Amino acid sequence: MNIPDTAVEASQPPIASSSAARFRSEMGHISRHSAVFFAGTLFTAAAGYLFKIYLARVLGAEALGIYALGMTVGGVLGLFAALGLPQAAARYVAVYSGTGRYAELKGFMWRGIMVLGVANLVVAAIMLWIRGWVADRFYHTPALSKYMGAFALLTILGSFTSFFGQALAGFKDVAGRTVITNFIGSPLNMLFGVGLLMLGMGLSGYLLAQIASAAITVVLLAVATGKLMPPGCHTVTGKLPAFEPEAIRFSASLLAVQALEYTFASLDKILLGYYLDARRVGIYAVAASVTVFLPILLQSVNQIFSPTIADLHARGELDVLRRLYQTLTKWILGFTLPLAIVVCVFAAPLMHIFGSEFRAGWPILIIGTFGQLINCAVGSAGLLLIMSGHQDRLIRVQVKVVVANIVFNLILIPIWGVIGAIVVSAATNAAINLLYLREVKAILGLTPYNRSYVRLCLPGLASAAVIVLVRMEAGLFHNVVLAIVAGLLLGYLVFIAGMLLGCLDEDDRLVAGAVAAKVRGRF
Repeated sequence: MNIPDTAVEASQPPIASSSAARFRSEMGHISRHSAVFFAGTLFTAAAGYLFKIYLARVLGAEALGIYALGMTVGGVLGLFAALGLPQAAARYVAVYSGTGRYAELKGFMWRGIMVLGVANLVVAAIMLWIRGWVADRFYHTPALSKYMGAFALLTILGSFTSFFGQALAGFKDVAGRTVITNFIGSPLNMLFGVGLLMLGMGLSGYLLAQIASAAITVVLLAVATGKLMPPGCHTVTGKLPAFEPEAIRFSASLLAVQALEYTFASLDKILLGYYLDARRVGIYAVAASVTVFLPILLQSVNQIFSPTIADLHARGELDVLRRLYQTLTKWILGFTLPLAIVVCVFAAPLMHIFGSEFRAGWPILIIGTFGQLINCAVGSAGLLLIMSGHQDRLIRVQVKVVVANIVFNLILIPIWGVIGAIVVSAATNAAINLLYLREVKAILGLTPYNRSYVRLCLPGLASAAVIVLVRMEAGLFHNVVLAIVAGLLLGYLVFIAGMLLGCLDEDDRLVAGAVAAKVRGRF
């Protein structure tokens, strides 16, 4: 039943009305902008999933394993090549352009490009210098050596893609960045990749396709950034202000955070490459890449929620922030559940789609999914720490978890192989998010949970029952892919129907109403 606005205003004090209006405004902003990012990410993920299936069937597990090992080398050294500058660009481009400090903006951008250029050339030279030792002695995969030049070039292009992409975010053009990276760059990579693989070029062709598409993406991002630069900032002529000490410290802090995050995310593949063969690394990498897709909704919301956190925290509007955190986390968890259930129930058929040799990776899929579910259930806890100025606590949590991650990987990978790696990955993923949550509750007094979460149980169980039923009767579809798609669609339909039938609270109805109005407006 709809209550007139006048009745609501009469029954609530002005502060509550102001809080409700603020909540509606922020929720609308987050939903609008995250929808663009979500659409781009979903498009890239869906198309990329199909391309990954094609890639796995053409290249095989061993070639994909070599690719995964090469990317770990580029990822480790690429951290130092970037020096934290891309992430600093998101903040300082926004600060300088927003306050009219165009000289500092010009200095930051041009000096950043120069520093990135020099640092990346040094790192590329190091990669070529150590390629023999890395390929032969560390990874015991001599074939990796001949591809190291391509990985070095991808590292350089990746640094500049990230820098210009974050600069566009600083100019508040996330939609433009998404169009270039997700709707142009990714399809080009797939198009070039399929063409070169059909010519029989194998892994070399795939790497060449990545280099070509990445180069085009960098050029487009640089042009888009240049168009947003104020007059007088497009050339390097004249005096360039030096980096501000605060910007240098901020970049250094982010470099430390990224190093810890990369260690946490990639140590399993590095140690698997050391202890096992490239084929098993390839199977593990494919299975892990599927689980990474699960928190897609959380990643989309985080892109827009982060500045909102900073704004509301600075204003002291913690009640609005609490309501947003609770509502967003519940919707993220709820709409991730059917997808996670499908991945677990259809784990073996999903892995078999990539090729018969990948089917053995189905336990990796199930274990990794549980770790990602906890990530979604905690929501944007890490962002809350960073954007409220408590990044020091986040770093302390990361250090503890990374140390535990290293120790347990060193113990379990030699014993259990890929299963040991995914168990450690899922457990530490859960641990780091729960520790973030504890810090958020202790410092900010915020928790994402309330009684309304109980209402997810019935729709979630109904969705799980339907998906299991489809799995049991998969033979009726005569094709496992059709069965998986049917299970996913029916699971979401049942979940949404269950939520609409009396499982929404006041804030949920507000969000649902806004989404419905948006859909009606589009059609």
